[in-house]
Amino acid sequence: MSARPNQESAAPQAETTSPHRAGFACFVGRPNAGKSTLTNALVGQKVAITSNRPQTTRHTVRGIVHRDDAQLILVDTPGLHKPRTLLGERLNDVVRTTWAEVDVIGFCLPADQKLGPGDKYIVKELAGIKKTPKIAIITKTDLVESKALAEQLLAVSALADELGFEWAEIIPVSAVKDQQVSLLADLIAPLLPESPPLYPEGDLTDEPEMVMVAELIREAALEGVRDELPHSIAVVVEEMLPRTDRPADKPLLDIHANVYIERPSQKGIIIGPKGKRLKEVGTKSRKHIEALLGTPVFLDLHVKVAKDWQRDPKQLRKLGF
Repeated sequence: MSARPNQESAAPQAETTSPHRAGFACFVGRPNAGKSTLTNALVGQKVAITSNRPQTTRHTVRGIVHRDDAQLILVDTPGLHKPRTLLGERLNDVVRTTWAEVDVIGFCLPADQKLGPGDKYIVKELAGIKKTPKIAIITKTDLVESKALAEQLLAVSALADELGFEWAEIIPVSAVKDQQVSLLADLIAPLLPESPPLYPEGDLTDEPEMVMVAELIREAALEGVRDELPHSIAVVVEEMLPRTDRPADKPLLDIHANVYIERPSQKGIIIGPKGKRLKEVGTKSRKHIEALLGTPVFLDLHVKVAKDWQRDPKQLRKLGF
């Protein structure tokens, strides 16, 4: 039987198109590792609140990244930490539940901080999750020189070797400078299962608007108090109603929200002298809320005391935890 080497080359080549993929990825890491900033950078809009204080994130925010080849649903979890309160325990439970349900896990490690016991604790837990691909993401690379970054990349690689597993990828990024953020999406996409889009085009998050508004108010409240106030601030939006006496071309949305703190002594810190501090919180958060909702907003804020709410199961339920 004679070989016919030209036959194959003459045959028309079938066009192959990669299947569309869609799935869930979550970013984990100790508090303040840059997870929320990275989520916002990938989505292209603020969907997760950020702060320079740890333990800012309390809800799992799903940010949705739409691509031609894939849809990434990013689950932003609280930082895993040693809990000191009932709230802390519940936040850790949220993290572990999320890990069990996603398709890809991204471990975030800041470039400007050495691998510490908290990082090793998290990676050790990740090593026990056998089937889910894990990506090491070195965040905040704009804060260090190339030598320090190289050392961090080697350290995170060595830690996986020590614990007997391999990272699917190791990638340095700067969400603030938008460096390698799109490359990170390129690396996550092929690890997702084949699937049509899970959310409609244009959706950026599945968080209810009232929850997002509350989070934006809390972000503004956290920003100004820095070290004066621990993370004892919670915000509940009581109602969001269109102003009925406004013409259609000049709408106004009335938002009534309560800012809860744990002790009466904290009330003055939030309100500030002659209400100045609370007014700043309202002004700052209103800008973000109007950008989110696309409509002018009247924001009515009140400060209330919910005694030791982080340790009280009844209060935690009331405040949405």
